[in-house]
Amino acid sequence: MAQLPVGIRFIASFSRDQWYRAFIFVLTFLLYASFHLSRKPISIVKGELHKYCAAWDETEVRFHSQSHKAGYVSPGQLPDNETDCGWAPFDKSNYQQLLGALDYSFLCAYAIGMYLSGIIGERLPIRYYLTFGMLASGAFTALFGVGYFYDIHSLGFYVVTQVINGLVQTTGWPSVVTCLGNWFGKGRRGLIMGVWNSHTSVGNILGSLIAGYWVSTCWGLSFVVPGAIVAAMGIVCFLFLIEHPKDVRCSSTLSAHSKGYENGTNRFKLQKQTLNNEKNKPLDPEMQCLLLSDGKGSVHPNHVVIVRGDSGSGTAAISFTGALRIPGVIEFSLCLLFAKLVSYTFLFWLPLYITNVDHLDAKKAGELSTLFDVGGIFGGILAGVISDRLEKRASTCGLMLLLAAPTLYIFSTISKMGLEATIAMLLLSGALVSGPYALITTAVSADLGTHKCLKGNAHALSTVTAIIDGTGSVGAALGPLLAGLISPSGWSNVFYMLMFADACALLFLIRLIHKELSCVGSAAGDQVPPLQER
Repeated sequence: MAQLPVGIRFIASFSRDQWYRAFIFVLTFLLYASFHLSRKPISIVKGELHKYCAAWDETEVRFHSQSHKAGYVSPGQLPDNETDCGWAPFDKSNYQQLLGALDYSFLCAYAIGMYLSGIIGERLPIRYYLTFGMLASGAFTALFGVGYFYDIHSLGFYVVTQVINGLVQTTGWPSVVTCLGNWFGKGRRGLIMGVWNSHTSVGNILGSLIAGYWVSTCWGLSFVVPGAIVAAMGIVCFLFLIEHPKDVRCSSTLSAHSKGYENGTNRFKLQKQTLNNEKNKPLDPEMQCLLLSDGKGSVHPNHVVIVRGDSGSGTAAISFTGALRIPGVIEFSLCLLFAKLVSYTFLFWLPLYITNVDHLDAKKAGELSTLFDVGGIFGGILAGVISDRLEKRASTCGLMLLLAAPTLYIFSTISKMGLEATIAMLLLSGALVSGPYALITTAVSADLGTHKCLKGNAHALSTVTAIIDGTGSVGAALGPLLAGLISPSGWSNVFYMLMFADACALLFLIRLIHKELSCVGSAAGDQVPPLQER
């Protein structure tokens, strides 16, 4: 018998379950990358909606002003009501506030909708819910660009489009995180989700490049093309997404034959046994650290949230208040509020900042801004690896936030020295800002949503994810709004605001960091030995 080719042997070396998990990993990665791909065009097009027009002479300014008041537009004079300052109504001196209103309308709707999305999503099939959201998001993303082709200059049109788009995009995050949480267990979750969460940066990079390709010639296509991509991925979602391993008779890592737990650098494995009393099952070390009030003593049963269904099987959808009672949810949610404030300020205002500071056109500024997302890819993976190694999610986030504050200050000063300095600081800032944001929205959310205190209630993951990301989205809405209000007084003040937000994010993690560190001594001297057969 002839030896099998190397490629076939490689394929056969993986089990059926592993291939399905790899497929779900890649599919959910692409699905949410397309969501972020559709969010990026607005930041790229800002430089085209309002152009630098200081070179106008006074005669031309008076002519345009008088003709505007008279309601007259000559046949050969800019029939689309576009002036040398950009696209009306964003061609006025208050353009920063108007552009900030577009950001705020989207992000405020996203923040409000996220709280409802998780509750609704856990009661509906994920595949249908996510497909609807992607088709609707594609339609309203493209609708924004239609304003270019139909010569629409109403601020209300663009604001309403952003509001509806923000609402329908809330279907994405709880759905993909729940699906991934169903397929992957807690082992190396930080690394797996750190790599997976790079979809945010990949989507931002692709969105910047796609929008930048048409921004100077036909900015309407900068929205229509990403909208078409999101809608197409929605069809792919409907045809191929598998919500749970049991749907294709795959084993779930959450109910594996044996479970390995890590405690720092020491590992131990519990032998496969069936305990008669469910209450006697110990919590994992990380959960125990969060539950202890002083790092010593034992876990009181009243601190554990148990959600039971009508049959007592523990599969009912968790309530909003029940999810808030999970230890760590409130602290990480508030931390994410400020971390996301910093991240989304960069997302929506970085291209315009580069245009003003480095005097580049909208296309080149958009391409350069992708380096922030490149740094974010490495930051998310690094945060996942470190948190897996140390088993300290809060401490990992706190360290990166501590380093991010001085980095932001250096960025605000060095970036004015030239293009090379800007490139270096974009990569470093992207890593330190996006690392905690990525870790909290993925691994931390999945940890809290699948804790043993929930007794295997997988439905809780969607609600917990929505609460954490919804709270973070409040900061995402405030960041661009504050940047729009503060930037007229100078970009340095915007960076001071970002440093203050970074410090606030770190402040909300102090209690959790203290608990994690207080558990180090007790964990080192109180390791759990393997269960002996009786």
